[in-house]
Amino acid sequence: MAAKVAKEIVVPGAGREPLGPYSVGVKAQGFVFTAGQIGWDVRTRSLVEGGIGPQTRQTLENLRGVLEDAGTSLEAVVKVTVFLADMTDWLAVNEVYAEVFAVDPPARSAVAVSALPAGALIEMEAVALVG
Repeated sequence: MAAKVAKEIVVPGAGREPLGPYSVGVKAQGFVFTAGQIGWDVRTRSLVEGGIGPQTRQTLENLRGVLEDAGTSLEAVVKVTVFLADMTDWLAVNEVYAEVFAVDPPARSAVAVSALPAGALIEMEAVALVG
């Protein structure tokens, strides 16, 4: 029989409520595992305009919000997975990503996908340490 692992669902802040039957984050064993975040404005629930740069920046801001709801921060991130609708956007993503994770960047994977929710160009999920 598998051992029961204690987990805690992250209660999302205003505008970060999930659109479906999932949690924005789950804390377990000293980590938080986030759901994927896209580049939409949480107030309007629409994608930010301007292409991959602004969507990447907003995606990271939304990820920051979920991590703060979980009691941690972007500085505690140990792993990021990036999903791109078009891998040719990779260099533009790296420019924004490098600004946010300038010191001790986390491990990272990136994959190209055929489509993302709401027509987003990028989605990111993260694993971070929790105090």
